[in-house]
Amino acid sequence: MTTYRVADVMTKEVIYLPAETTLDEAAIAMREADIGDIVVTEGASLVGMVTDRDIVVRAVAERKDPRSTTIGSITTREVVMIEQHSNAADAANLMRERGVRRVLVCDAERQLVGIISLGDLAMCLDPNSALSDIAEKAPARQ
Repeated sequence: MTTYRVADVMTKEVIYLPAETTLDEAAIAMREADIGDIVVTEGASLVGMVTDRDIVVRAVAERKDPRSTTIGSITTREVVMIEQHSNAADAANLMRERGVRRVLVCDAERQLVGIISLGDLAMCLDPNSALSDIAEKAPARQ
């Protein structure tokens, strides 16, 4: 099997939104970019990440108003990071150990350069997986 680096399979387009952004605005941004995650900021600082699943489980299921609830109020503040030159198998192991579906990718200076998801890994590590089949049929991510 070919050894892939995280940088080879990660999504390079990262969308940043301020914590004050409402859930409906975040959902629209996700739809327009065809992504399932947003990096949340406060000023120049990265404070966490919100996923489409977070919006559903932490807001919609709790009957929070998406027009007034902010992403900052549902943000996962403990983010998991991996260096871009790590191999994809290390990313998969990290996701398994930490129980997450997405990991932020940084460079040697710990600057954010991308996001790697479980779907990204499925496509490179096992092209015959069900996730790979679904991903191939879905619109391509940048």
